[in-house]
Amino acid sequence: MDLDWSALGQVTAVSIGVTVAVVVVFALGVLGLARHEGAREEGGGASSVGRAQAGLCFLACAAVVAYGIYLIVPQFH
Repeated sequence: MDLDWSALGQVTAVSIGVTVAVVVVFALGVLGLARHEGAREEGGGASSVGRAQAGLCFLACAAVVAYGIYLIVPQFH
């Protein structure tokens, strides 16, 4: 059986890259929540910026996960 190792390497590289990207975006969302809480405790006005950052980051993570599920589950095609 002839296995194309370069294709396996490409899939591995893309998988690791996307995983790292999603983790970084999720961490930025957590940072946005921390900014929101910090601004709320101090009574500042930057509270909405942190909430917006968190919302956008979590929405992006959810979109990537939903797309991955779409690619995996054949009933969605």
